[in-house]
Amino acid sequence: MTTATPVSPLERLRVPGAFALGAVLLLGVAPLALSDFRLSLLAKYLCYAIVAVGVSLAWGRGGLMVLGQGVFFGLGGYAMAMHLKLTDAAAIGETLPDFMQLYGTGDALPWWWKPFANPAFALAMTVLLPMAVAALLGFFVFRRRVKGAYFAILSQALAAALSIWLVGQQATTGGTNGLTDIQGFFGYSLDDPVNQRTVYFLIAAVLLLLMAAARQLFVSRYGELLVAVRDSEERVRFLGYDPANVKLVAYVLAAGMAGLAGALFVPAVGIISPALIGIVPSIGFVIGAAVGGRASLVGAVLGAIAVAWAQSTLSDAVPAAWTYLQGLLFVVAVGFLPGGLASAAVLVRRRRSDTRTTGETA
Repeated sequence: MTTATPVSPLERLRVPGAFALGAVLLLGVAPLALSDFRLSLLAKYLCYAIVAVGVSLAWGRGGLMVLGQGVFFGLGGYAMAMHLKLTDAAAIGETLPDFMQLYGTGDALPWWWKPFANPAFALAMTVLLPMAVAALLGFFVFRRRVKGAYFAILSQALAAALSIWLVGQQATTGGTNGLTDIQGFFGYSLDDPVNQRTVYFLIAAVLLLLMAAARQLFVSRYGELLVAVRDSEERVRFLGYDPANVKLVAYVLAAGMAGLAGALFVPAVGIISPALIGIVPSIGFVIGAAVGGRASLVGAVLGAIAVAWAQSTLSDAVPAAWTYLQGLLFVVAVGFLPGGLASAAVLVRRRRSDTRTTGETA
């Protein structure tokens, strides 16, 4: 009979301690140390980090190359923005958002806009709509055992199709500009710095809660089963489990997280447009997780924040070179450091251990 390896008290406190440290940094240190402008930028980066949590689940644990997360990010963002635009219009006595009046859609609100006037419906759709699209796509894709590069290509095709459709519907979606100039957030003015800080706290709290939930999912029976599907799908099938269902759950959950991130992105930035949800942004979500370490929640989150910060900084300084640098980061991360920066310390410790063992043997 084998006995479980005892866990030291220090090891037991490692995860709760890291979570507490993250909460202190995000909810205490950052608001005190950063200006309103820098804090609003961090809120934007944290939205990308929320997407990275889902990428870590689907790709890091499940091996699903999710190159279409921009679709779900956009669906959540547009669902939230539609409600906020209708609320802004109602506040000044109008029935149509400003861009519809500008582009001349008539006096009637499009039928598919009308339900989003209800805040409960809009909030639910920010998560349920991306999850429903992911469930529909995943059901057919995983049942046909499509995986690897083919799955990645399908994901990108979906992102491109949605972006093109949004651009072509200028009268009802704002076209290339998207939904802009959002003034309020459930009755609170976004021009007020106090309310902007409240939005930041909301985003930071959601990120911490999702990280905690994802961590529990990672160590659960389902998390172990997801890793087993990633490593040996046929063995899992022989054990009586359906790998398609296992992967579908991860894909749908990742889509829901991306949709929630898109919904929170709208009050943080005040805009949602096709440029934020196409192929390039979708690849950017994956690059952040890959650089930090897709199998590590903390690594994926920090990588997403770092890459988003680099994009904001370097794209202004060298706009023509940033896209190439972004692609180089992805190639280096996947080709030379598959575990991302989160695995660098493990590799160093392993090399030191191997060197020590070799010296003792000699």
